[in-house]
Amino acid sequence: MKLVYLTALVFSAVPFSAMAMPAVGDLVGSNPEDATAALEASGCMSPRFEAEDGEIEAKCKDADGKKWEVYIAPNTGLVTEIKADD
Repeated sequence: MKLVYLTALVFSAVPFSAMAMPAVGDLVGSNPEDATAALEASGCMSPRFEAEDGEIEAKCKDADGKKWEVYIAPNTGLVTEIKADD
């Protein structure tokens, strides 16, 4: 019975791993150290940063290996947009 309960518990947590990404409006910071720590804590692993159209663009991967672009306002450190990387 414990095995059935444990299996159900594990599989019920799987959908939440896909949601573990930063959201628009999250404060991640505008310097690389703070932004890296905040993005990785929210599931956006190995971010790389570059400037794009006046914003900071962070390219990272989620737990499933899908690539994402997270845009950050440099003056506030807030996430302004998230989209799948092409």
